[in-house]
Amino acid sequence: MKVLHILSSSIFSGAENVVCQIIGMFKNVDGVEMAYCSPQGSNREALNARNVKFLPLSQMSVADIKRVIAEYQPDIIHAHDMRASFMAARACKSIPLISHIHNNAFDSRGISPKSIAYLFAAKKAKNIIWVSDSAFSGYKFHNWFKNKSVVLYNVVNADELKQRLQQDRNTYDFDIIFIGRMSYPKNIGRLLHILRIACDKKPDLKIAIVGNGEEEDEMHSLSTNLGLDENVHFLGFKSNPSKMLKDSKVMVMTSRWEGLPMVALEAIALGVPIISTPTDGLKILVKNGVNGYLSDDDEEFAKLLIKVTGDEALLEKLKEGQRQRSLEVNNIDNYRATLCKLYGI
Repeated sequence: MKVLHILSSSIFSGAENVVCQIIGMFKNVDGVEMAYCSPQGSNREALNARNVKFLPLSQMSVADIKRVIAEYQPDIIHAHDMRASFMAARACKSIPLISHIHNNAFDSRGISPKSIAYLFAAKKAKNIIWVSDSAFSGYKFHNWFKNKSVVLYNVVNADELKQRLQQDRNTYDFDIIFIGRMSYPKNIGRLLHILRIACDKKPDLKIAIVGNGEEEDEMHSLSTNLGLDENVHFLGFKSNPSKMLKDSKVMVMTSRWEGLPMVALEAIALGVPIISTPTDGLKILVKNGVNGYLSDDDEEFAKLLIKVTGDEALLEKLKEGQRQRSLEVNNIDNYRATLCKLYGI
């Protein structure tokens, strides 16, 4: 069986990481072959590092997707997020289509061009995978497709993650780390304002922001305007930030919306506490005082950053909480079994 994973972006972020996890967990399954198909960009380095078969699109178009389908001859098309699902639905003809929705986007919660366009893909799809209950219920027309829908929480392969750690021999000393796309949904502007509050109380905080995106220049300027240049280090896109994450005391997120973010699952697997706004999948993953904290108040959020990074006993307690949480949420066998059922293996 050949499975073609189709994505619309040329970057490497959460959904792209999920696809690599899926491909990795089927590498040793007899009779199953998988390929990753998307426009080419910064994702190429990450895919090469993970030894993933890549079929690049010259552009994200129905015609080019048809070209790849004709060349690869897949038995199943697994399209990720709404745009890729819509394009794949127009190109797949009679090949079974699985649509996989990775976030709970604001612009599909009501009647909008996006939510209406996705109706075509949802009707065409054999099955729809939603990354969380909120992603499913957040789509305006979700009740129309409940009989073909399944909620499947993301997982990470802890063994593979540890292998990636070994590829980076550097040592990092960041107190706080953010890893993700520098884009509107991630709300990095709010994070910077929270960091300003925290740095006023603890001026020696050292923060890493890993990632790039359309808001990169704007966030650089905001950081300078807030007087954070001595504290915040913008490191750009990294194909393998695992060791940076492992060496940091706390991982932060202030997203406007999420699915079930892979970087949070990686933090859990690596024993790094999470402090986040109570957004979608984070409410599932983080238990207050056990493996991190959730707060929607900027002052409280800043106080939590100071408290956790400055209290070694509390930090160790939260790290142990993450290790226990990883056993609960990162079950590769159950995840693969669900996909096997959907694929008809």
